Amino acid sequence: MNRTLTVSGLTGYMKQLVDNDMLLSHVWVTGEISNYKHHTSGHMYFSLKDETAVIKCVMFKTQNIRLKFRPEEGMQVILRGYVSVYPLGGTYQLYADEMQPAGTGALYLAFEQLKQKLEARGCFDASRKKPIPVLPRAIGVVTSPTGAVIRDITQILTRRYPNARIVLYASAVQGSEAPAQLIKGIKVFNRLKNVDVIILARGGGSLEDLWPFNDETLALTILESEIPIISAVGHETDYSISDFVADLRAPTPSAAAELVMPEKNALKDGLARTQKRLSTALMHRLKAEKSRIKRLENVRSLRRPVELVNQKRQRLDVLEQRLVQRSRNRLDRFKSDLRVAAGKLNALSPLTVLSRGYSVAQKDDGTVVSSVKSLKPGEGFVLTVADGKIQAYRDKPVVRNRRREADGKD
Repeated sequence: MNRTLTVSGLTGYMKQLVDNDMLLSHVWVTGEISNYKHHTSGHMYFSLKDETAVIKCVMFKTQNIRLKFRPEEGMQVILRGYVSVYPLGGTYQLYADEMQPAGTGALYLAFEQLKQKLEARGCFDASRKKPIPVLPRAIGVVTSPTGAVIRDITQILTRRYPNARIVLYASAVQGSEAPAQLIKGIKVFNRLKNVDVIILARGGGSLEDLWPFNDETLALTILESEIPIISAVGHETDYSISDFVADLRAPTPSAAAELVMPEKNALKDGLARTQKRLSTALMHRLKAEKSRIKRLENVRSLRRPVELVNQKRQRLDVLEQRLVQRSRNRLDRFKSDLRVAAGKLNALSPLTVLSRGYSVAQKDDGTVVSSVKSLKPGEGFVLTVADGKIQAYRDKPVVRNRRREADGKD
């Protein structure tokens, strides 16, 4: 009997079939990631494909937050999850619960990705490294309180410098709780300011064992520390993110103890050699100064300092006489020049001209009379002579008889 179904009914039926299939409820699938999108909600949407097929996939935030690497377009991965039908889209898709890179470990890939990220931000630059103090008053150690690491560090520091003060912050160095405890240890030392340098240490182990030291938050805490940090994690061939961001990397915890504190006996020997060199240099300097003083004793000016002062006094007297004589000569020259100038000025003076019998005629308004024509008949004017002034008037012109003059009669 034929039965007509709605789209919703058909899709629901298909979903029921797929959900009840035991094989599809727990499946591992390998393929290449394509159309990858990390949504703002935190969910990941992508497709998984091979040479002949494609399947849509989704990995919700609650699952992908535990990933130790960042999925990328074109990456070959292995997924574990279940297959179901998405009713609104009418498509079946793979819901991923777990993901890991194909062909390489997820931890190693995560390590490389975090290393590249921090390196691009300049977190490994040498300019950011703080110097390790030469002779720290106190050394902070963040490590397990029960492992061989703290015993080795204590023994080496005690042997090298018995006065060394070690402050331990007990922390887990393995497992999911380790990063938070390591971070707290660094922050406690920075808050208390009770040590001059910090050693972050643990013994060797697998990549999984050392993984807490590849934590990004721990790396940023090391960068922000005001106290210099030495990273001593694993064996010489082991590298962690903390090694790259720390101010100094030690190949082993024991090597960190040797790097952080010099050997006391070696310091004493060095001080003794320095003291000997200083004493020798001081004796040479003293001998040289004595010779110089001996030479100075034969310097005449130093043997008779008053004689030098008297010579300077005599020189001062000679200079004083020269100055007085030069001043007098200049004054005489100025006087002579002044007499010559006064004579020239006197020769040109109007009063001198008047004293020789000359006079100046001026109108009442002070205008100089330089011609008879400038005066009217009977107009008054003033004659200025050497010893005073004379009031005068112009008379009418005299008309003479030319004939009588010719006859000799007036």
